[in-house]
Amino acid sequence: MHDSQHNNQYQQGPGGGVAAPDASSGSRPTGLAMKRRGTLMVWLVLPFITLGIYHLVWYYKIHKEAQEFDRRQDLSPAGSVLVMIFLGWTLIAPLISFYNTGKSVANAQRAAGLPATCSPLLSSLLLFVFGVNVWYIQRQLNLVVDAYPGVEPGTEVTLAA
Repeated sequence: MHDSQHNNQYQQGPGGGVAAPDASSGSRPTGLAMKRRGTLMVWLVLPFITLGIYHLVWYYKIHKEAQEFDRRQDLSPAGSVLVMIFLGWTLIAPLISFYNTGKSVANAQRAAGLPATCSPLLSSLLLFVFGVNVWYIQRQLNLVVDAYPGVEPGTEVTLAA
């Protein structure tokens, strides 16, 4: 089924979010809403305060939340962090990991009924620009959170696709 056909079965909620589907469209997959985080706090402030440890915590949390948001994604939050801890020195492994994270974020955007604006390539290449890829990835995740206005993190939401 094409995205345009999927989107026709959903009503636009206030603030651009996806409201509950029409009763005639059948049951839709559900997931847990993600947490909105400040992009500057995630990218610069908290990692500075924690001497870089927060990046690992953040990386685990976003993978866990993405997996809980769209259970159809096969993610390994702990595995993603272990790649960064043990293979971060290789440079290739973090680039691949951030690329895959970008794909997961784009999939989450589609699942929320949004256009997939997260670029996997950009999410890895921005690593070389003062680590701004963390800011970029969180900014893209916040778009998914904003698709469900007023919903608390961990609350069950209906996915659009």
